[in-house]
Order: sequence, then structure tokens, then C-alpha cells
Amino acid sequence: MAEDPNDWETATRLIRGGLDRSPHGETAEPIYLTQSFVYDSPESADARFAGTEPGFIYARYGNPTVKMFEDRLALLEGAEACRAAASGMAAVQLAISGLVRAGDHIVSGKALFGSCRWILNNWAPRFGVETTLVHAPDIAAWKAAVRPNTKLFFLETPANPLLEVCDIAAICAIAREIGAKVVVDNVFATPIFQSPLKLGADLVVYSATKHIDGQGRVLGGALLGDLAVIEENFKDLIRHTGPSLSPFNAWVLFKGLETLDLRVRRQTETAGVLADLIGDHAKVGAVRYPGRADHPQAEIIARQMSGAGTVVAFDLGSRDAAFRFLNALELVDISNNLGDAKSMATHPNTTTHRSMTEEQRLEIGLTEGWVRLSVGLEGPKDLARDLSRALDAA
Repeated sequence: MAEDPNDWETATRLIRGGLDRSPHGETAEPIYLTQSFVYDSPESADARFAGTEPGFIYARYGNPTVKMFEDRLALLEGAEACRAAASGMAAVQLAISGLVRAGDHIVSGKALFGSCRWILNNWAPRFGVETTLVHAPDIAAWKAAVRPNTKLFFLETPANPLLEVCDIAAICAIAREIGAKVVVDNVFATPIFQSPLKLGADLVVYSATKHIDGQGRVLGGALLGDLAVIEENFKDLIRHTGPSLSPFNAWVLFKGLETLDLRVRRQTETAGVLADLIGDHAKVGAVRYPGRADHPQAEIIARQMSGAGTVVAFDLGSRDAAFRFLNALELVDISNNLGDAKSMATHPNTTTHRSMTEEQRLEIGLTEGWVRLSVGLEGPKDLARDLSRALDAA
């Protein structure tokens, strides 16, 4: 009997999913560094371009190594299809561009990564698409924002950088009533701890640069959902605009998936310990972590997430205090990335959310004292010592 990959446990999906060995029978999957492909005959080329013969055509449309990555991530996510992109933001832009057109309206949570907010506030209006931003945990706000031309709901949960969480299932129910699509940026939760498609979302986007790579090497992104939705809205867009993921990056991300579950669970275990250490420190005015009972959306988290994730946010009261903390770190790196094996801390106001106006930052509660910490794989005691010393310096 042939094994059904859909019956596999998560760990097996991450090791065996998408595996496509060449006739050489290699253990480590091959990297197909090629721009184009050859055909046995002009009739074969004709058939491939017509879609009546399977096979690859051009690296902008697809590549064997990229397809292995897409197939493995789709199996993990429980999606019918995955399309890779050159970065997380390429995946976000692809998702939005494929689902709306001039005259359409988007409803989105206010709490977003700075570049996502820029696309909605600055880029989409150039093409006649308007966006209404709402306080995402407030379900009534989503309902009130709906217009006759609303076609898309876009949300991050947990959101960057203050880990605000919203009820995916409730928001999807509103979207179904009006025939709108729902796109969820699931980067902070990872596919290990949250499954937006099972909660009713139409599409999930990832910056594979984060936990999926997890070792600071390459950029990558992904868009996942039902095959019909992907084909109808994105097939031609991908073909003709070329947001392609390089085969080498795809191979790195493909191999990164093998250890994703192990890394994320270990990082989350340490993050929970450090969140409590930070929360107990006298210099900290507030701490946000999805694993703590004092998180404002703790009830929603308990229903839709199976783990708390690797990121902690905390408020030191002022930019000066935040900078003193960051400058006192010896183990933890100052970096705007997250999800890495190395622990990293950043000051969102001056880095990841710098493109937002002060008014926009204040709308989501992002004042000057907030620090975002991405917990890595270092020894918990070493990280605790480093953070305690830096907090004292704050």
C-alpha cells in the first residue's frame, strides 16, 4: 500500500513531503539551477505551453526545486497549493494584487508590519483601491467597515510588533457573508502553532525568510490556499510579473523545513521563560507574549493557537531606556529580523515600523519604549543572564 502523505505526522511531513529524487537517487535533494528547459520536439513545446503536457517551461513559471519547497510547505499547511515568491513582501503584494482591482475596497487590521501598511496606505490607492483600517480584535469594527465593494480582508495575527491577536474564524464568517476573500499573514504563529485555512481563511502568506529558513541565510515567501483560488487569481499574475523564488533559495528553505518543528518548539519554550523574567523586572512597564495569561486576547489565543510563538514585546517607557537596553546586550543581536536561531532584539519605532507616521504608530499602541525580542536557540540561562543585565542597564 502506498503511503498517503496527508496521514503523516507533522515531523514526517517536514522530512518526507515534496521529496522528488532524480534518477541518481541522491539523499540530499538536488538544486536545479536552470533558467529554461528543453523539449523533445516542437510538438512537445506546443503541448507544454498549452498545458496539455506536464513539465516545466521556464524558471519564472516553475522549477523542480521550487516545486519541492512548495509541495512540502503545502503539505504542512494542509493547503491544496502553494506558490513561492522571492520574499515575504513579494508574497503579500502578490496576494493583494491578485484579489483586488480598481474600485475595490480592503478592510485590514491596523496592526501590521510597516511594509504591509505602506502597501495598503500608499501603493494600493495609486490603482484605485481603498483600505479601511480597524482595531482587529474588535469584530464589530470589521462589520462596520464593510462596503458594497469590499473584496478583501487582510490581517496579521499575532501582529507585528506588539503581538495583537484577532479571531480568525469570526472575521472569516463576516467575509463569507459578503463574498470577500480573507488573507492571513501567519508569520509569527508559524504553521506549527496556527492553521488559518482550517479556521476559514482563503489564503495564508509567509515570509519564509523568518522561521522557515531560521538561520539568517536567504529571502523567500509563500502564498497558500485552495488550488482553484490560486489558479484563478494568481497563475497569470505570477507568469507575467515574475516574483520568482530562486532555486538555490528554495533549496535552503526546503532543507530549513526539516527542522522547523524542532526549532520553533524549542525557541517557544525558552521564550515563555524569558517573557516571565522580563515581565517581573521593575524596569518593564508592560510585556506582551501570547503564552501569558495577561495577554489582552488570551481567550482567543487559547482557541486558535496551539503554541505561543517565539517573539516577546515589552515596554521600557522611553526611547532612551530602550536604547540603553539594546546597547547593553552582549549575546542577543540587534537586528530587525526574527525567527532566527540567533536571538535578536529591535526597536520597532526606528526600524521595522519607521515608515509609519507617529500618529499611525500610536494608533496601534506602539510608543517609543517598546522592544521586540525574537528568541533563538541559545541556552536559556545564558539568554536570561544577558537580558537581566540589559534590563538593569535600562
